[in-house]
Amino acid sequence: MASPILLLVAALCALLVAAGETREEAAVGVSAFRSRATDPNMEVKFDFSPFLIQYKSGRVQRFMGTTFVPPSLDARTGVASKDVVVDQGTGLRARIYRPSRRAVVGGGGGRLPVLLYFHGGAFVVESAFDPVYHSYLNALTARAGVVAVSVNYRLAPEHPLPAAYDDAWAALAWVLENARPGVGGEPWLFKHGDASRLFLAGDSAGGNIAHNLAMRAGQQGGGAARTAIRGVALLDPYFLGRYVSPGAGRAWGFICAGRYGTGHPYVNPAALPAAAWRALPPPRVLMTVSGQDRLGPFQRAYVDALRGSGWRGEARLYVTPGEGHCYFLNNLASPKAAMHMATLAAFINGS
Repeated sequence: MASPILLLVAALCALLVAAGETREEAAVGVSAFRSRATDPNMEVKFDFSPFLIQYKSGRVQRFMGTTFVPPSLDARTGVASKDVVVDQGTGLRARIYRPSRRAVVGGGGGRLPVLLYFHGGAFVVESAFDPVYHSYLNALTARAGVVAVSVNYRLAPEHPLPAAYDDAWAALAWVLENARPGVGGEPWLFKHGDASRLFLAGDSAGGNIAHNLAMRAGQQGGGAARTAIRGVALLDPYFLGRYVSPGAGRAWGFICAGRYGTGHPYVNPAALPAAAWRALPPPRVLMTVSGQDRLGPFQRAYVDALRGSGWRGEARLYVTPGEGHCYFLNNLASPKAAMHMATLAAFINGS
């Protein structure tokens, strides 16, 4: 039986001849068709729709999260933002958010908690400079009264894991260094930020990064990182388990270039031994779960494992019924999204 490609070629020839093409012109058409069919810039290596497609040439076509919005003074909240370079070698950048001057002065001029935030996007799309995250961080900075640092970590597949984890570690070190007064650091951090009240947060893949950063700080960060982190907020985080669908397994393998299985603690924290959980540095963890999120069972398993490990902190589970994965990023004025943000702000401010 002829192959589908040969049948298509034959059909193309017939159409070209029927249209009045000469045999030579038909041969040129067939040659062009074959060229496209074997062009590595067109042949798909991995289809990660709706996020991206990677072609055999290495070219990556992203379908979302590529819009850049510049830093600004937000008219609605009064929050100011600016972009900084965290690591020249890797090109790691971040966007810093500072509440309105009135909010800072109204707080007695005291230093504000520092929030280190990681965006979502399955480790492969989105950025700290995307309009959705810019709007969300403006609103969160104003609502929680923090100095926020939104990290633009490197994305897979060009930079498979653990690149994002390494960028998070570099960002943590940068924040702790630049928040120290008198060392020529970042003015918004050392003038207004209190790095002894540092919170890690992120949604989806960013929640995964925040968790793994906290674990690394607990295991090898030394006293400064351990004592500075006061809480971790995991917002519908990207966690899996050892047994997941084949599609989910392939996606995770793509994200980490096959280095870690779906049972690895990077994506399956419930597999961690109790001793590892007890090394988690923050005294408080907030886990948010959206009721219709397919990752919900893995997120709940995280809280169960943490509570059952002998860890001495407080783990809070906040569930929003009837909503899908990371619903709170869109339509910030909706009652459920507003309540979600109020819960996160209260967590940061200790209530």
